[in-house]
Amino acid sequence: MDPKAVEKLIKQGLPGATVKVTTDGAGHYEAMVICPSFEGKRSLQRHQLVYGTLGALVGVEIHALNLKTFTPEEWQARAT
Repeated sequence: MDPKAVEKLIKQGLPGATVKVTTDGAGHYEAMVICPSFEGKRSLQRHQLVYGTLGALVGVEIHALNLKTFTPEEWQARAT
């Protein structure tokens, strides 16, 4: 599955998110997701939100997904 298609699905499910997805071409993906709706949520809850946008693709076309999730404030703090 094309990483751009994965990005699109995540963006559709998490409006306002900034998403970057890469793949090794063998079903293993890495996604960096910056989203305001992550505010106040723990890592597991953030991951569940992202997985929810991908539905049945996880475990089928997407064999592994490494997630890095941030709120916009967390992402901004990393840049300084």
